[in-house]
Amino acid sequence: MTALRKPLTAVGCTAVLFAGAAACGTVENLTAGQKVDHAVEALGEKKSLSFELALDAEPSALTKLAGEADPGEELPPELAKFLTGMRVTVSVESKKPLADSGEKDLVGTGMRISGADGVLVEYRAVGDFTYYRADMKALSDVMGFPFPTADELPEGEKEFKRILEGKWVKVDNNELETSGKGASGSGEIDTKTQQKILKAVRGVFAREVTFSSKEGSDGTERIIAKASFRHLLTGVFDKLRPLADDLPAGTELPTGKDLKDAPDKKIAVDFSLKNGDLTRVSVDLAALAEDAKGARLPLVLTFGEAADVSAPSDATEVPAGEFAGPGNPFTGGMLPGGF
Repeated sequence: MTALRKPLTAVGCTAVLFAGAAACGTVENLTAGQKVDHAVEALGEKKSLSFELALDAEPSALTKLAGEADPGEELPPELAKFLTGMRVTVSVESKKPLADSGEKDLVGTGMRISGADGVLVEYRAVGDFTYYRADMKALSDVMGFPFPTADELPEGEKEFKRILEGKWVKVDNNELETSGKGASGSGEIDTKTQQKILKAVRGVFAREVTFSSKEGSDGTERIIAKASFRHLLTGVFDKLRPLADDLPAGTELPTGKDLKDAPDKKIAVDFSLKNGDLTRVSVDLAALAEDAKGARLPLVLTFGEAADVSAPSDATEVPAGEFAGPGNPFTGGMLPGGF
């Protein structure tokens, strides 16, 4: 459930940081930053919210950006088509405004990865259970190799038959917590450290980011934040290094030498506001390519109402210990979005 909320938090923090940067700039920047800040706060006032991440590009754009490759390493047209048709949707519903919600206030959360022909992978966290399903046939076609059939499963992993058949299974959250207690580190950052990170990074954004605002013909306002990608990354990680001991175990920050390879180019993040509401955030990834060859590769985040996050009535319970085994396509790294 926590994992589902992280992307939403990241999006919100990014917008807030950009807004904070504007406070140190011109009057135009201050106005633009305030609008983004208010729009993000309005997201937190909602009780139902979804955001969808996708590439708004033609397959040919990906192929063009991939450029020439050694024989056998070319980007397959099928993969380019899949990636540009893929959608990742995260939904959350709560009894309270999301900004004030704790775990007990959430009605349900979910994540869905879809392709051109429908849902590929989905999971939902509702009440005491987490639910999973996958279209193994479609995934097999996309990934280019066959998954085992239900009859080919080892004797001790027959519980995964329903997964291979594309049906819902569920796992008790308490069992999942118990089975995961042996893992080293929680991977979570405490609130005090989060505040330190926020304060440090906001200072970098205040120095490096500039804002501008444009009115659209349909009443949509575009607010564009620009910065040098390398300078921004270098400044952020320079501020994070003194906090390294407070970060989760195993976290490795890139060195200054590593960051010298980051593109020294301007990157722009485009915020779209409709009647003051944040509806869309986009960034053209092609801007970071050495030679974009005229291609555009916008990565787009759109906001809306939450999709269905109810508990599937036909889900079969699977033991958590066995669900975490290497044969499980969700935990064994075989599926996109696995964990």
